[in-house]
Amino acid sequence: MIGKYPAKLDDKNRLFVPAKLRGELGDVFYVTLGVNCRRSCLTVYTEEEWKRLETNFNALPLSQRSDTASLIFMNANRCDPDKQFRFSLSQFLLDYAGIKRDVMIVGRAGQAEIWAAEAFTEFERENLTPEKLLASLEAIGL
Repeated sequence: MIGKYPAKLDDKNRLFVPAKLRGELGDVFYVTLGVNCRRSCLTVYTEEEWKRLETNFNALPLSQRSDTASLIFMNANRCDPDKQFRFSLSQFLLDYAGIKRDVMIVGRAGQAEIWAAEAFTEFERENLTPEKLLASLEAIGL
């Protein structure tokens, strides 16, 4: 998934699935707590990726299942967009990410993220430098 898509939360805490992400996200996807560069955002997983996360978590011995990792599952929303491609988010997730109305939905390789628009603007301002971009490319093997 790639790109960034500005959006607005409606009065019922719903967002539209961006047209360019509809096919990639599928008919069902999951939104939960996200962590990106020490900022609160939400992470969107395809159904396939979510099932992989569940399988990996459940395969851990009980002694290695952290309470913190459990929070990812406890606070997740299963999203089944309606015919207008809208999906709802819980108030808890919106509060966690500091989302009031304006959001930015961004592609992030195999997932997407949902940010409060102001937080995403700040994140980009801090990180959109040649040095940080080069370090990121080197980290992923380019």
